[in-house]
Amino acid sequence: MKVVYHENYNEVYSTDPASASGRMHAVEKVLRGKVTFVEPSAATREDILKIHTPDHVMSVEREGVYDIAALAAGGAIKAAQIGLTEPCFALIRPPGHHASAGSAWGFCYFNNISIALEKLKREGKIKNAFILDFDLHYGDGNVNILGTKGYVTIYNPASSNRNEYLKNVQEVLSQTPADMIAVSAGFDNHEDDWGGLLKTEDYRYMGKLVREAALRNHGGCFGILEGGYNHSVLGKNVLAFIEGLGEK
Repeated sequence: MKVVYHENYNEVYSTDPASASGRMHAVEKVLRGKVTFVEPSAATREDILKIHTPDHVMSVEREGVYDIAALAAGGAIKAAQIGLTEPCFALIRPPGHHASAGSAWGFCYFNNISIALEKLKREGKIKNAFILDFDLHYGDGNVNILGTKGYVTIYNPASSNRNEYLKNVQEVLSQTPADMIAVSAGFDNHEDDWGGLLKTEDYRYMGKLVREAALRNHGGCFGILEGGYNHSVLGKNVLAFIEGLGEK
């Protein structure tokens, strides 16, 4: 499978856990030899401004993180474009699902998945989309930006019971008619991370469910990295999800 990745994602651009030294390398070394890495370009200012206000973009510039945030958004765009014809994963940072049009928090700056989906929709590549956001934390930015667009359905599973959580994901994905399924893939709900709920095998299962739904709808699918902060397990969890996404 193709994985969108850039060496610059290893930069320590802030003091938050999403930027911690070694986070991306912990994933890259697990994936090396098992996937095909594809290098992205930064998202254009035009694409970013289709989602974010000029004031917000300027605030990101003032913080000194515009270049890395634009590169993350560009990685999401690349993954979405590849995802039209084959499953793809974007190993990017900073994350994005807490970024709204005019503000951001939770280690996010630009809303990567919104920028990518809006570009596909604007170019007539998709008719409708479904976002599965299995990050531990509710993706308020995704909802604030895309929740009223009309062409996007967003699901944030929230059960504290592991079996119920997975059953709910299965049921919701089995009903979506979307021709693009996008995943805000945060791995911080793993049993050895902040949330303490899911097992590594569960990410493989959810990846498989996503692929099955995409095939059923004759559409595409892709995922992008959001949370996940235990470096000792993050790589194997990402790999499990990718393996599930690649199953037919």
